[in-house]
Amino acid sequence: MPELPEVETTCRGIAPYLQSSQIIAVEVRQPRLRWPVSEQLPQIVGQTIQTIERRAKYILIHTLRGTLMIHLGMSGSLRICTLDTPPRKHDHIDFVLANGKVLRFHDPRRFGAVLWTTEPPAKHPLLAKLGIEPLEAGFTADYLWTRAQGKKVSIKAFIMDAHIVVGVGNIYANEALFLAGINPQTVAGTLAKAAYERLCTYIKQVLTAAITQGGTTLKDFVREEGQSGYFQLALNVYGRKGQPCVQCKTPIVQIKQGQRSSWYCPHCQPL
Repeated sequence: MPELPEVETTCRGIAPYLQSSQIIAVEVRQPRLRWPVSEQLPQIVGQTIQTIERRAKYILIHTLRGTLMIHLGMSGSLRICTLDTPPRKHDHIDFVLANGKVLRFHDPRRFGAVLWTTEPPAKHPLLAKLGIEPLEAGFTADYLWTRAQGKKVSIKAFIMDAHIVVGVGNIYANEALFLAGINPQTVAGTLAKAAYERLCTYIKQVLTAAITQGGTTLKDFVREEGQSGYFQLALNVYGRKGQPCVQCKTPIVQIKQGQRSSWYCPHCQPL
């Protein structure tokens, strides 16, 4: 599943092609995605793109008339191509630009979404209750520690809760907890503020590194021009069950937490 770094990478990759460009046509080949493609989507035709940004794992493409909201779901991607590029299987939607380029939405599993809103996106039901962005100044150890008071969930579940902080997906949660020396099973409300200082620092570090390196290649994610991301080359614990810890050589352990797997070093991350 594309996570925050993959979505941020995509957002930055498509922005130069979209900024100040006019959308002259929309072609919807498959309207049945996670939610039906907005019937109001044709309202974007004739509009000039003002800005492109990311909120959580949504790409927001703003025009004067409204905002296009794109979620990549489990397997979605966006590519920039030319109008004469034949659509592949699962290329569901084209946004044709006046500059001769096409923004093409591809989603084999159809868990993504392409929505249109004329209201401020921050008030949209899908965005209104989301937590803080992890790379913004307001994401601090004090914020995390305060929100954790009284919480009996595991620290991993806590930092993956989108109502607390957005975009810390399974890969990056495992990696940040390893670097911070915190066991993923530790109860969030029991951690000292010093632990949250380390965790906050490493969440930012891991996400920033992933964005810089182009995102994580896992199964379906590809970048806007077809290249794969490659942050998987730098993973310390994720997917490394039984392999030696990069710090102490203790075999990495894999456990189940809820519906997800967790990986950690029992020596470097004692419970």
